[in-house]
Amino acid sequence: MGTFHHGVHPPELKELTSSLPIRRMPFPELLAIPLRQHAGAPARSLVKRGDRVERGDKVGQAVGFISSSVHASAAGTVRDVRLWPHPDGSMAETVVIEVDPVSPQSLRPRIVPEWEGLTPQEVVAAIQDAGVVGLGGAAFPAHVKLAPPPDAPVNVIVANGAECEPYLTSDHRTMVEYPERVHFGLRIMMHALDVDRAVIGVEANKPDAIEALRSTVPEDLDIRVEGLRVKYPQGAEKMMLESLLGRRVPSGMLPMHVGAVVQNVGSIAAIAEVFETGYPLIERIVTVTGPGIRRPANLIVPVGTRIADVLEFCGGMTPDAERIVFGGPMMGNAQPEPGAPVLKGTTGIVVLTGEAIARERELACIRCGRCLEACPVFLDPADLGRLARAGHYDEMLEMHLSECMLCGCCSYVCPSHIPLSQMFGLAKAMTRKIERRRKEEEESAAGAAA
Repeated sequence: MGTFHHGVHPPELKELTSSLPIRRMPFPELLAIPLRQHAGAPARSLVKRGDRVERGDKVGQAVGFISSSVHASAAGTVRDVRLWPHPDGSMAETVVIEVDPVSPQSLRPRIVPEWEGLTPQEVVAAIQDAGVVGLGGAAFPAHVKLAPPPDAPVNVIVANGAECEPYLTSDHRTMVEYPERVHFGLRIMMHALDVDRAVIGVEANKPDAIEALRSTVPEDLDIRVEGLRVKYPQGAEKMMLESLLGRRVPSGMLPMHVGAVVQNVGSIAAIAEVFETGYPLIERIVTVTGPGIRRPANLIVPVGTRIADVLEFCGGMTPDAERIVFGGPMMGNAQPEPGAPVLKGTTGIVVLTGEAIARERELACIRCGRCLEACPVFLDPADLGRLARAGHYDEMLEMHLSECMLCGCCSYVCPSHIPLSQMFGLAKAMTRKIERRRKEEEESAAGAAA
């Protein structure tokens, strides 16, 4: 079975939901739909307070190519367009919708795009207009990957079904319950990119998903389904390419530079829905799990549903619950605000108890080298950690901080319990801030000179 170098083996902890079928949660009373829930430029609001919207109506328009449209996930009245707590800890411009309690929540009839007659550019435009983004967590606009530059020709599509984060099972259930949708989404992508080969990578701990996908491969498509060794972070793009194709992505480059496009299976299924129904991305499958939730589930959740509403539907939290995490425990974000909404990129809501999050006292680095052995992109986390403590961010960039994907492997194996990954996340934020300041100063100086 394919794998990559380094990485770690955290407990899988998927048994709470791996066998639970997907079900739909009811519409909540209120939705908070951020205009910034994808990589790139936030969408521009198209509505104002008092407007009536129907389920699927566009409420935010994509601004530029690396942006994505945003749609109402339920019919109702726009209560406000204002700042609202965002899952990343900031405040974001958000369309707040009071859901109509008597609406049947049916979608307006839409023209279903006839994909076979569309040019690649028209496919890309339809996907952007439908607001499809990467559903594996990064939320990168899906259409961008379907328009590589001429100097980066793509010859294979890789469907990422690894789902290597502990606890999470939304991709697993998508592959088991909707394998035909995954294949149809791949068909659309192959048409848009003009490629004739695709590979689906699934970790070996999901044999039912592997079987479901293999048994439904269309006879006219060259799609191979490959089992992968269970290891974290197998689901990272660069790791997936190394495991499945033996291709290494050079530093500072993207998968397209080695002839591949990698897309999460949930995103591929969402692309299929656009061309099956004509409907935009307004809901997603979310795993609600962890020792601190009473009734774990795999749920279809309207985008914009508040954390508190999802947890209430799942029976609420146990008395010893202490932390809510969006995403998995390795790369997820703790949520202090129960009013923060589910985004397009929210893979799971994990509720942890005090016992599960107990943190050992941090000690001095003992130079054991375990972080070196764990890092899947071959960085030196120990040295980067020392530079981070000293605030030497320029030196961190020289040591390839930009290659760090904040997977958490170094923090996981550190016997001194040093929060390396968290330190690197802060360093990345600081370097972006410094770069913005430098750019502003340069523009100001250029303006003064003119």
